[in-house]
Amino acid sequence: MQHELRRDLGLWGAVAIVIGTVIGSGIFLVPKRAILKVGDTPELFFVWVFGGLLSLAGALTYAELAAAIPESGGEYAFLRKAYGRLWAFVYGWTQLLVAKSGSVATLATAFYLALANFVPELKSAVYRIEAPIGPGGGPLEITYGQLLAMALILLLPLLNYFGVRFAGGVQVAVTAAKVGLIGGVTVIGLTWSGGSTANFSTEIAPNPGGLAGFFAALVGILWAYDGWNNVSMVSAEIKDPQRNLPRALIYGTAAVMAIYLAANTAYFYVLSAQEVSQADIVPTELMRKIFGSPGAAAVSVVAMVSIFAALNGSILSGARVPFAMARDGLFFPAVAQVHPRYGTPSISTFLLAGWSCLLLLSGRYDELYTCVIFASWILYGMATASVFVLRRKFPEMERPYRTLGYPLVPAVFVLVAGLLIFYTLRDSPRESILGLVLIGIGLPFYFYWNRRTPKP
Repeated sequence: MQHELRRDLGLWGAVAIVIGTVIGSGIFLVPKRAILKVGDTPELFFVWVFGGLLSLAGALTYAELAAAIPESGGEYAFLRKAYGRLWAFVYGWTQLLVAKSGSVATLATAFYLALANFVPELKSAVYRIEAPIGPGGGPLEITYGQLLAMALILLLPLLNYFGVRFAGGVQVAVTAAKVGLIGGVTVIGLTWSGGSTANFSTEIAPNPGGLAGFFAALVGILWAYDGWNNVSMVSAEIKDPQRNLPRALIYGTAAVMAIYLAANTAYFYVLSAQEVSQADIVPTELMRKIFGSPGAAAVSVVAMVSIFAALNGSILSGARVPFAMARDGLFFPAVAQVHPRYGTPSISTFLLAGWSCLLLLSGRYDELYTCVIFASWILYGMATASVFVLRRKFPEMERPYRTLGYPLVPAVFVLVAGLLIFYTLRDSPRESILGLVLIGIGLPFYFYWNRRTPKP
């Protein structure tokens, strides 16, 4: 007997997945990287607004797709319906192999590094493998912090094991705590008597700027916004998806944009552009300037709560992609199993967590994730463009929600995605080609599984 996923996730659980998976470590790290690319504060705020509106354009488009195709896997289901099984498999393979698993490994590493501010011993090596398999071709060191991060990753499937309603409740709670803590830092910055509005017109020297600087900053800022699409991966478990999916996508993305703009306003009210460009973690410098070392230490707690929420949302949503692949016969059959009591894709969840642990242990997840950015944006652009394909191929399809501003809104998203692909290929040709090679590795598996599966 094949068990099915349960529609137990409500609107606020879905909104929490959007906000919780988007706001991770980007709000702490991206402002420095972005100001180094654009050079001055006004242009930085323009890029934040542009990136937010672009993400909202994607969310508006995905709202139509998710409401019309409320199936597990999100983009996997959109690509399969619009372009066929091959492109759906390429997306799912990319997500499992590097994109989602690499994101989970990166977040878990950021969590233990934040905790290391209180427990420095976490950075100490517990074992060293004398072989050229570590980062940069050196020996591989395994630290206490990596073991802790692996334990954290393996804890999250247990939370998600007991049903999407329970996991969604955890996501709502930790997301609320995260937003409250970030909001507290923002209010402290905006109300500090030593702040200055003159900081909003400062710049760094030398000032790079230009179109290349804009797109370089935009890549980082879109990374900070990345994750708004994750809620579509759990479409098969959302109550009344035709209503709640569009609302979760739009409300969640708009809320993230507002939080990012408010936080950056606080950062630059307290710090000049030059100070931001020299701060590894910008809110840490904000709190240090106001409260000294105790204030800086408090940001580590905020960061850990933020990262935990992003990790839980990433595991919850990401596990639905290999599950959807297996249900279509394009992956190992066991991954398609649903727990008979709790209604969760338990094997798929542990598979994603286990593979993420291996990437974390290797220390190479950053390199792998960089390699796949090029190919991922091709797939994101194709998923958004599928709204045009599906309206043409299936005009009779029921569409409870239609994209606001169609066809301009999805067209702008696809155009900017194309520009990002071009600039990534131009500036990082080696990583872009390696990303395509990583995806190509999966093609023999696709042809093997596709031959064994009866076509629908």
